[in-house]
Amino acid sequence: MAAKRRVTIRDVAERAGVSVATASRVLSGNYPVPQATRAKVLRAAQALDYVANAHARALVGGGRKMVAVLVRQVTSPFYAHVAEGVEAEAAAHGWLCLVGTTGGEPQRELEFVQLMREEGARLVILVGGVVEDDDYRARVAQYAHALDASGARLVLCGRPAPSPDIPALVVEFDNEAGARAITSHLLSAGHRRIVFLGGLPGNTALDARVAGYRAALAQHRLPADAARVVDCGLGRANGQRAMAELLKGERDFTAVFAGDDMVAAGALHAIAAAGLRVPDDISVVGYNDIPLAADFNPPLTTVRTPAEELGREAVRIALRTSEDTLSTRHVLGTHIVVRESVAAPPPERTP
Repeated sequence: MAAKRRVTIRDVAERAGVSVATASRVLSGNYPVPQATRAKVLRAAQALDYVANAHARALVGGGRKMVAVLVRQVTSPFYAHVAEGVEAEAAAHGWLCLVGTTGGEPQRELEFVQLMREEGARLVILVGGVVEDDDYRARVAQYAHALDASGARLVLCGRPAPSPDIPALVVEFDNEAGARAITSHLLSAGHRRIVFLGGLPGNTALDARVAGYRAALAQHRLPADAARVVDCGLGRANGQRAMAELLKGERDFTAVFAGDDMVAAGALHAIAAAGLRVPDDISVVGYNDIPLAADFNPPLTTVRTPAEELGREAVRIALRTSEDTLSTRHVLGTHIVVRESVAAPPPERTP
C-alpha cells in the first residue's frame, strides 16, 4: 500500500479558502480570529484529518520527545512490567513516557491514539494480546497510517501486525514455544491428562499458548482428544471459578496449565479450598513468571516472559533509523522456571 501523503497546513488553508498565516493562527489558538473564519479552518482540518507535524512543533519548542504506552490495565503485573520497561528505556534516551489504559475497550484505545497524535507523541506502543477480527485489523491499519502521516511510529508490543504492509513495528515473545516447553515439562513428569485453563478464543496471545499446548501433546503421540481447553479467560477470579467448577465433577485430570500466573493463583486457591494439595494431588503450571509466582503456595513452575525487556525493546527498535527496522518482526525468547508446583501424578491416576 502506497504511503499516504502527509496533509500540510497549506492544504488546510486552500480547502478553507484562507491564507496559510490565517490557518496557522486558527490552529495554534494563540491569535484572535473571526468566528466564521475559525469555523471554516476547523472544518477543513477535520475533513483532511490534519494534525500538526510533531517534528516541526519540536523544532519551534512546541513539542517534547514523548512515548505513549497503552495497556489493558496497570494492575496486571505483566502489563505493569512492560510499561516499566518502556518508561525506563524512554528515560534513558531523555524522552517523556505517558501510560494509558483501555480496560479492553476499543473506543478508549482509539481515543487515546488520536489524543497522542494530536499531542505530538513521537511513538505510540500498544501492548498485549487482542482478538484479531476484521474490526481490529481495520483499526490498527488506521492507527498506523494516521501516526505515520504525522511523523510518529506505531509499535505493536506482544501482538502481531494484522498486515505486513502497514507502517508498524512488532516486538513480541514466542508464546507458542513457551507453551510447548511447559507442557512438555508436565508430560516428562508423567502427566497425560492435562487441562489448559484460561483459553480466550481469538485472543492472539492465548491462541498461541493453546497451539503450543496442543503441539506438545501431539509430539508425545497423544490423540487430539487428549487436549482439554477451558475457555475462562484470564484473571485470578476467572481461574478460581473455572477450577472450582472442574473439581465439582469427576477429577479426570492430573495437571493444569494455566493461561497466565494470575489464573494459576485462582486455580491454586480453588484446589486448596477443595481439600486437595499441589503438587501431590494436582500439578499446576503458569505463564509469565510475575514476581509473586515465587511466593505462591507452593512456588509456581511457570514460563518466564521478558516483560520489562519487551517494553525496552519496543522503544529501542522504534528509535533506530534503519529502514530495515520497518519490515522486521522482533521476537524475544522465553524459558521455564522450575519451582515446586509439579510432581509425578498420583499412582492411582496414572493411565
